[in-house]
Amino acid sequence: MPYEPPPELAALSLEDVAALVATRKLPPIDRWEPANTGDSEMRIAADGRWFHQGGEITRPAMVRAFASILTRDADGQHWLVTPTQKLSIEVDDAALIAVDLKQDGGDIAFRLNTDEFVVAGAEHTIRVTGDPETPAIYLAVRHGIEARLNRSTYAQLAEIAFLGDAASNDLAVTSGGMRFSLIPA
Repeated sequence: MPYEPPPELAALSLEDVAALVATRKLPPIDRWEPANTGDSEMRIAADGRWFHQGGEITRPAMVRAFASILTRDADGQHWLVTPTQKLSIEVDDAALIAVDLKQDGGDIAFRLNTDEFVVAGAEHTIRVTGDPETPAIYLAVRHGIEARLNRSTYAQLAEIAFLGDAASNDLAVTSGGMRFSLIPA
């Protein structure tokens, strides 16, 4: 069956995003405990491009498939997990990239480079590193993996923060009932 990308985020309500998230079936990688481990010979570059043995993976369907079986352990190592294998994968920065966002009411929905949607909140927190001049903003996705906000998405989020509380010097956004500071700690 051919892949149909979801509609543009701007055309969706938060209810539409929630319905798309609920219908997405991901493999139960948290229940798999394969005994066979190895190296996938894959790398995810800081700009979100995926490589295998030095050659770029250019098929978006392959990237989406690999991303669906991706996890990160407590030591920060990323893995591709199947029922029979657990293969390490090198990740330069974040495994995914947040490429767009939409604020709707008190929530902020993000679109990832894998056409997934994530709504920031208690399960999908926003974290900021770096320094005030060059912050890096990350969104928790699932199984320990994160998406880094690209430049335009970061600018959209900063605009929401500026418009949200113009009188305050505390640059922050609220989503899913949680407040997230955009100032590096």
